[in-house]
Amino acid sequence: MSLKIFRQWGVSLGLGFLAMACVVPALAQDLAGAKDHPAVKRFGGSTIVGYEVRNFDAVEFQTSTFKEFDLQAYRRIYVQPPLALEGKLTRLWYEAPGETRSLELFRNYANDLTASGFTALYDSTRDSAAGKYNNFLATLSSSRRDYIKNNRTEYVMYAANVSSLRTGTFQKDNTTVRLIAVDWPKDDRTYKAKQGAYIAVDILETKAMEQNMVVVSASDISKSITASGKVAIYGILFDTGKADVKPESKPSLEQIAAFLKAEPGVKLHVVGHTDSVGSFDSNLALSKRRADAVAAVLAKDYGIAANRLVGNGVASLAPVASNSSDEGKAKNRRVELVLQ
Repeated sequence: MSLKIFRQWGVSLGLGFLAMACVVPALAQDLAGAKDHPAVKRFGGSTIVGYEVRNFDAVEFQTSTFKEFDLQAYRRIYVQPPLALEGKLTRLWYEAPGETRSLELFRNYANDLTASGFTALYDSTRDSAAGKYNNFLATLSSSRRDYIKNNRTEYVMYAANVSSLRTGTFQKDNTTVRLIAVDWPKDDRTYKAKQGAYIAVDILETKAMEQNMVVVSASDISKSITASGKVAIYGILFDTGKADVKPESKPSLEQIAAFLKAEPGVKLHVVGHTDSVGSFDSNLALSKRRADAVAAVLAKDYGIAANRLVGNGVASLAPVASNSSDEGKAKNRRVELVLQ
């Protein structure tokens, strides 16, 4: 079966390598608004056909051989756990038409990155244990699958015969680069793809997320509870997949405690909400653990009677926005206080 590259409507789908020694003007026009990242040079004659910048995102980078894909848990299994990083993410898709093939394209990037001081954390072309499907499945991140489901604007790769696909992870200081190079066998009008090779370049610059959530005051909590019987709290924070209340949650916890102390007869359900990323069962359990953790902290650190708070979790069953965008997902990840 042949390789297929699909594109959403609205987007036009070491030192010895001279093509990477300098940035050569593209023969075709780059995607409007797209530009090269300063950490990664462009392969000579290639064109940017996909581009996105996210101020903050989480990415898993492969550092060992992919073993299998657990369809039931919807997760990848590696010989060693992947490297999970957060920070500013730049995603580029380059098209290198003509006689260029994925191995040449990948090796140009890999050699230039290592010559620039990057360390190769993984290189599928050097991994003797990599199987036929390993490279593709291992690098197809959950966020990229979300793009497929939610019709996000970017190129998406499906492969039945992936023998020509090369992948790698490279790191220097706070910058980590993922490469995914693939061959396209012939021009195709349906997919608007040219014969040659394509490479996806993901660049993550590690940084801490800036907190920008407004703390709901005790007075506003009271007003919302009185008016609608509930209030959404966004300032209670957790690490991804964990239920430990982070220290940065203190301002919001202080306001909840102040409200409860001012209203000694009030009892509340503490309800955890998640976005739709991951399996429903795992999110349901996680949302309950987070709600219980909030109730426990209010009792232990703020002197609120434990019998006034009941933890519940509903996972993604009560969204307040669409989960098709990062902004919507952020709104759906919350703790609500509901009057008993």
